[in-house]
Amino acid sequence: MKESMKSVKRAGGSERTKRAKEALLPPADTLPRNGAGQALSKAARLGKAVRKPARDGGSKGTRDSVTMKNAVGGTVPITEWDRLSANSRAEVEQLVDVLKTLKQGDFSVRYEIGKKGILSRAGELLNDIIGLNEHTTSELFRVGKVVGQEGKMHERASVGPAKGSWALGMSSVNQLIADLVAPTNEVARVITAVARGDLSQKMVLEIEGRPVRGEFLRIGTTVNSMVDQLNSFAAEVTRVAKEVGNEGKLGGQADVKGVSGTWKDLTDNVNGLAANLTAQVRSIAKVTTAVANGDLSQKITVDARGEIYELKNTINTMVDTLRSFSAEVTRVAKEVGSEGKLGGQADVKGVYGTWK
Repeated sequence: MKESMKSVKRAGGSERTKRAKEALLPPADTLPRNGAGQALSKAARLGKAVRKPARDGGSKGTRDSVTMKNAVGGTVPITEWDRLSANSRAEVEQLVDVLKTLKQGDFSVRYEIGKKGILSRAGELLNDIIGLNEHTTSELFRVGKVVGQEGKMHERASVGPAKGSWALGMSSVNQLIADLVAPTNEVARVITAVARGDLSQKMVLEIEGRPVRGEFLRIGTTVNSMVDQLNSFAAEVTRVAKEVGNEGKLGGQADVKGVSGTWKDLTDNVNGLAANLTAQVRSIAKVTTAVANGDLSQKITVDARGEIYELKNTINTMVDTLRSFSAEVTRVAKEVGSEGKLGGQADVKGVYGTWK
């Protein structure tokens, strides 16, 4: 053993290295059979196995894992990771760390570019991808806030440097906003017209050549149905008011088809108003016509309130006065003219003015 170590020291250059290996690990079949010889024999086999895979992997660039026999007769795999230099391993570990952070949704992370090489190039591309994700996320957040919270319906997401599917994704978001905004603007337009008293406007159910579908169709149909009911209600109320107020046609009733809830209540109230007014006016007309025809037996009996009630009492009082006056005049005329009783006097209670 001492002689082997001395031969290593005497060797020089590559020849020295070769001789040193041979001196340290001589052929296994020349070693003694004792314990030390068996250990050196195993070490020699291990060294031979290590040198060959490393040499094959370095020169041929094979990517397949190889194995070597270990000191106890088993095998140990040699992987691509074992063949990487310390710098390459550090770059790969950094790449993995960046990917882990990216997976958690943190787009602020970047790969630190080191020496030029395939890993640095991969890092640059990864940084570009992260940048595109960061830009997309920022734009979606901004547009969601501006359109959804601030109500700026014409705002759109900026595509920026994105191309291909990235640009297609951003364009799809902008198209989604446009598809949402168009029906919303239509609803706003119609409701604004209704608020201004214009019932001629209706929501268009086809936008940019495409029919409105789903919930937008349901909303559009509901809005248009509301406008139709308002139109019908307004037309009927106007007709009844015109007939009663301008043309003097009593008994008219509003007929609004398919209404319910408040619209039905409003229609019923208008019809109730028209019916009450008709009954009161017709009762007054009946009594005054009877008076004009000399019939003082008629009085207004219809239920009334407010000024109509006052008018009712006034006419009934007038009829009572006329009946009393007529009775007294008839009595005095009969006494003087028919019975010859002179000195008779008419006594009409509660008369004033011409009646008195």
